[in-house]
Amino acid sequence: MTRTPLQQRIVRNRQIVRTSAVSAFYAMYVMIRWWMLYDFTMNRLEKATILREKYLMSYHNGRDSIHDIVYKSDKTSAVNIRMNRNAFTKLCDMLEQRGVDEQVAMFLHVLAHNEKNRIIVERFKRSGETVSRYFKVVLDAVCRLHKEFYKKPVPIPDDKTDERWRWFKVKVPAAKRKPYRTRKGEICTNVLGVCSRDLQFIYVLAGWEGSAADSQVLRDAISRPHGLKIPHGTYYLCDAGYTNGEGFLTPYRGQRYHLNDWSRPPTNAKELYNMRHSSARNVIERCFGLIKSRWAILRDNAYHPIESMPRIIIACCLVHNFIRTTMTEDPLDQEIPTNHTQFGDKHDNIISTVETSQGWTDGRDLLANTMFTDWSSRCSNN
Repeated sequence: MTRTPLQQRIVRNRQIVRTSAVSAFYAMYVMIRWWMLYDFTMNRLEKATILREKYLMSYHNGRDSIHDIVYKSDKTSAVNIRMNRNAFTKLCDMLEQRGVDEQVAMFLHVLAHNEKNRIIVERFKRSGETVSRYFKVVLDAVCRLHKEFYKKPVPIPDDKTDERWRWFKVKVPAAKRKPYRTRKGEICTNVLGVCSRDLQFIYVLAGWEGSAADSQVLRDAISRPHGLKIPHGTYYLCDAGYTNGEGFLTPYRGQRYHLNDWSRPPTNAKELYNMRHSSARNVIERCFGLIKSRWAILRDNAYHPIESMPRIIIACCLVHNFIRTTMTEDPLDQEIPTNHTQFGDKHDNIISTVETSQGWTDGRDLLANTMFTDWSSRCSNN
């Protein structure tokens, strides 16, 4: 059927109207999309600006906190992180990590004061997750530096004249278990520590249960591939909880021993031996007294998982060594009285068992008698 011109005009007008409506709708759609995209972009930029300002403010606040805690003076640094600014800078250089001074400061502050995560969050202006992550990062880094931080065993020189040490020449003191258990039966871990005469740790084994026997912990230490290495012909001074055998010289049981017990002079060779043994081995008591005084995390109930505590204890000992080798004077030396009650190098000729030795016992008797004879002759001459 042929359309009339009027009908054709009507159809054409409808198509034009429809096309115009679609074009107008599409234009409005595009404008709305562009407006939404612009609004979204501006909101993102505004939020990014706010976040950047907050980050910069947090960063500057954090740097201000670092300055107040560490860099303000050596005195405030020693109070807050237990070392002066020079030692702190050297430790950060050894760890060699970006932004490490803030991480190390957090780590040392936690060790020194045993503060909870939320306290560190407020003090350093960081999130709780960041604080926990930084603590683990620095803990791992410090433990990896154990070769640099552990003291190498050095025999007592032949020309040593100090009365405490001259009877134990060509030997290295002293090994003793130091458990962190209270008499109330609280949860603790058993720690085997070996230290040198200058109050630095040679070897530390942490992680055994507090109820573990001393001999069991010692056997584990010397049986490990990278454990305590004791060359034949040398020995450590130990307390009476260990076996008197090759490599381990213990006091006589049933005799006076502790320094506080010597209100009157010794009356026999065994008592004199015990007195001098106690005087020499007392360095391990002072050594543990120093680290417990330095690091509050070792004195109080810690807020860390029990699985992390062995590495934390070792890190405390390693940083203790670093402080004593880096700082010209340890401020805690005056606080711990003198009567305060190795790393595994490769050796082919080392002691690998802990057992009673009659020859070792006879040698101890000979040493005690020699001491007593010398002491008696000097007393009679005076």
